Amino acid sequence: MDPLPGILPDKDTTFALMLEAQKRGHQVLYFTPAEMRIQAGRPWAALQEVEVFRPKRPGQPHFRPAGQSEEPLAKADMVLMRVDPPVTIEYVLLTQFLDLIPPPTVVVNRPVGLRTAGEKLFTLHSPDLIPPTIISRRIAELKDFLKEVGGKMVVKPINARGGDEVFIVEARDPNLNVILEAATRYQTRFTLAQKYLPAAKKGDKRIIVLSGEPIGATLRVPQAGEHRANIHVGGTCRKAEITRRDREICARLAPSLRSLGLHLVGLDVIGGFLTEVNVTSPTGVQEIDRLDHVCLEERIWDYFEWLVQTAKQASKPASA
Repeated sequence: MDPLPGILPDKDTTFALMLEAQKRGHQVLYFTPAEMRIQAGRPWAALQEVEVFRPKRPGQPHFRPAGQSEEPLAKADMVLMRVDPPVTIEYVLLTQFLDLIPPPTVVVNRPVGLRTAGEKLFTLHSPDLIPPTIISRRIAELKDFLKEVGGKMVVKPINARGGDEVFIVEARDPNLNVILEAATRYQTRFTLAQKYLPAAKKGDKRIIVLSGEPIGATLRVPQAGEHRANIHVGGTCRKAEITRRDREICARLAPSLRSLGLHLVGLDVIGGFLTEVNVTSPTGVQEIDRLDHVCLEERIWDYFEWLVQTAKQASKPASA
């Protein structure tokens, strides 16, 4: 995961997962990518055992170190990959390192799935579920697309997170060329553009999906003067129901998610259209817990423990 001191204990899903693991008596250890190495063909890491807890007041510590060790990751029952985007070459290398962990250790989400299902690109496998979309680095093509979709579109980078570098552009905007130059880095970087959905003003629904099944949702509403609804940039979370359309989208994606080992993901849906499939470190669990008076991390850990037991059973030698 990213450095533990920097996470938000009242928002980060990773923290909620750590708390629930600890509650169940599991030993919780964490490491950052910088603390990994490959030795004898297997990944090792400098592991920090921690005790996590909710601070009583803002600014107070939310964890306590409980010991350090250098261990092969194959000694763990499960490794949770919770490093935030952007998806850089180091991120890709990290997934390749995690590929070297042998069974029965379970890696969630599976590294091959993380590499295959780019958060902005995975949606392209279901073109009828998404808004009109183009990916290009050529400004002229992006302008042509802008005309095709009625003169208003959203432009965003392929590998970023949290609303970073997301623009709404209109055909009459005097800054149009400047924005497209910045988005494409002067036509050297592929950029994703989608038709603007007016429903975005009412919010962006985040759906938490476990093994292909939706288990909770929240509507992230942008603050005044802001078009982005991401929690990271101040979006307000409101109670949301999982609709028939949401279930239809999940059912369409479920076979692919399961086959790729994408056990825990977050779907973003605006006005009934799928806009992103968040596979790296999807958040939203704590917000849904508070709004719906549930504990999604309990259900998630029930499933994780089943994965571990299934993997251990499969690795046992066949009886004579």
